[in-house]
Amino acid sequence: MSKEASVTQEQAVAGVRTEREIASQPGCWRQAAGLAADAAVVLPAPGERVAVVGCGTSWFIAQSYAAAREESGLGETDAFSASEMPRGRRYDRTLFLSRSGTTTEILEAAERVRGTSRTVAITADARTPVGMVVDDMIELAFADEESVVQTRFATTELALLRAHLGADIEPSARAAERVLLEPVAPELLAARQFTFLGTGWTYGLANEAALKLRESAGLWTESYPAMEYRHGPAAVTGKHSVVWVLGPAPAGLADDIALAGGLAWVVDEDPMAALVRVHLLALAKARAAGLDPDQPRNLTRSVILTPAGPGRTS
Repeated sequence: MSKEASVTQEQAVAGVRTEREIASQPGCWRQAAGLAADAAVVLPAPGERVAVVGCGTSWFIAQSYAAAREESGLGETDAFSASEMPRGRRYDRTLFLSRSGTTTEILEAAERVRGTSRTVAITADARTPVGMVVDDMIELAFADEESVVQTRFATTELALLRAHLGADIEPSARAAERVLLEPVAPELLAARQFTFLGTGWTYGLANEAALKLRESAGLWTESYPAMEYRHGPAAVTGKHSVVWVLGPAPAGLADDIALAGGLAWVVDEDPMAALVRVHLLALAKARAAGLDPDQPRNLTRSVILTPAGPGRTS
């Protein structure tokens, strides 16, 4: 088969690149964990006051890492979307997460804190513009992606950051390998609405899980801290709803979900492996809807804003 014919055949299968990238995650996590010791020289030291900044998926990974670092007792850690990072707040180190290294809001935020905080970026390509505005770089080129929707890059940088905090990534990688061998549950495929819940460091994963189904399959999804479910979000739960808890579920929550008419997806499963399960669900849902998760509607790999000129607004 010629190279041209092979490319055409690959393009005919919706989401084939995304599928390949999802499957590669356990290996990428192990590789990232192996880099943690060398990366420690530029990553936050114990006791430092740290800001973690991202956009979209990277913001949710920032939330997860910030909570995990504080839970580990290593220092105050705040997570911000780049556009909402407060001005004038002082940090010992600011960590920017950006797969592309070209996102406008990331570059602007890095410029604002230059000289006031030690800055480091984690990206897939150190030659991109973010490398010009930060002090230190960590390049995870092996986890870069062709797909617009992030899967393996986001989880790989989280694996690196969790390994730096002292977490053993191997159990997560093994759990993800088991997930990759399992079919998507029929009750998940049949659902029309998903609410994702998390606690501590898994709340960021809940936000990311909801985003993956929105990006890939255009589904109605929501995400909240687990204890917030009873404070309003329960109102949307019904016959075709799944309420998916990543990590431990608060006592009585599964019963409340059932009373509301929804399916409580509460499984004793490694949270990072659970996110891989969400990735597989998003892929299946997109294909069932006739969508291509490699090229989702209205999305691009990087958001690059055009500066406003005379008579224009940005």
